[in-house]
Amino acid sequence: MKILIIRFSSIGDIVLTTPVVRCLKYQTDAEIHYLTKKNFKNILENNPYIKKIWAIEKNISEIIIELKQERFDLIIDLHNNLRSRLLSFQLGVKTNRFDKLNFEKWLLVNFKINRLPKTHIVDRYMNTVLELNVKNDGAGLDYFIPEKDVINIQALTQNFVHTNNYCAFVIGAAHFTKRLPEDKIIAICKKINAPVLLLGGKEDTDRGTFIKNACGENVFNFCGLLNLNQSASVIQQARKVITHDTGLMHIAAAFNKDIISVWGNTIPEFGMAPYFADSHQPSANSQSQIMEVKNLSCRPCSKIGFAACPKKHFNCMNKISDFGFQISDL
Repeated sequence: MKILIIRFSSIGDIVLTTPVVRCLKYQTDAEIHYLTKKNFKNILENNPYIKKIWAIEKNISEIIIELKQERFDLIIDLHNNLRSRLLSFQLGVKTNRFDKLNFEKWLLVNFKINRLPKTHIVDRYMNTVLELNVKNDGAGLDYFIPEKDVINIQALTQNFVHTNNYCAFVIGAAHFTKRLPEDKIIAICKKINAPVLLLGGKEDTDRGTFIKNACGENVFNFCGLLNLNQSASVIQQARKVITHDTGLMHIAAAFNKDIISVWGNTIPEFGMAPYFADSHQPSANSQSQIMEVKNLSCRPCSKIGFAACPKKHFNCMNKISDFGFQISDL
C-alpha cells in the first residue's frame, strides 16, 4: 500500500501523529508519505518510517499534479480542514478522517459543558487506522534529531553545566495566555537547585534576558539562539523539563522526560496532555506533573489562546502556584 498522511501544522500536533506513522509502517509495511507545511517539514525529515515528505507554502495547488502521479491507495487525514478535504476530493482517494470534535470543544469553551471523551488525541488519531488492523504499540511519540543538531551542553554553557544535571525551562508559547508571567518564572527558577536552561523562540529573547538577569548565573538564556532540533537536543539531555502547553512539551514527552507542564487558558482535557510510552506513563509518585488553576469559571476561554486575557485578570496564570516545593531532586 501507498498511504498519504496529512497534518499541516503545528509542531506539537505533528509530533502527536508520529505513533500513527510508526504503527502503520511496522504493522502494514506500507509506503508512508506525509504532507505538511514547509515551516514544519524539519520535524519529520529524520523520521525513518516516512518514505517521502510533501510540503506546501499555502495551497495544495502547489503540488496537486505531483500527488496525483503517486496514485495513493489511502489518505489518513489527521488535520480535517477545508484544505485537506479539498485535496482528498481532487485526488479521488479513499480517506479516513480524524474527528476534531469541534462542537464538543465549542461547548466546553463557551458553556463549560464537557462532553469530550476522556481519550488522548494520540488514541483518537489511531482510530483512523483501525480498519487496517493497526493498533497502538504503546511506544509513545517519536522525535529524531539529526546529528548536526545534537548539542554539546558543556560547550554551550562553557563547561558550567553537565549533561543530565540541569532543568530545561520552556518559557515560550504561541499565545500570551499560555505563558507564565515573568515574575512567576523567576520565582520558580530561584527554587531550583540546579542550572536552568531557558528555551524559546526569537520572540522570547528579551523575556529570557530579563529572567536571566533577575536570577543570576544559575540561569542560561538560549531563547532565539537555537533551532527546533537543537532545542529538542537540550530537552533530551535535561534531567527535568518545565514547559507550557506547547510543541516542546510534546517533544519532551517523546523523550520520556520528567515534565512539569503549566497550563493557562487551555486545559489537558482537550486531550493534549504529555503523552508517554506505556512503560513511562506517569504514576502516583511520578515527577511528571500538571500545574493548573482548577475550577475557574472562565477557563478554558479558548481551545488555542489569546494575545491578552479576555477578562483582564489572567487568573489562570496569576493564581497558579509558584511551585510550593523545592525542586531539589535535580
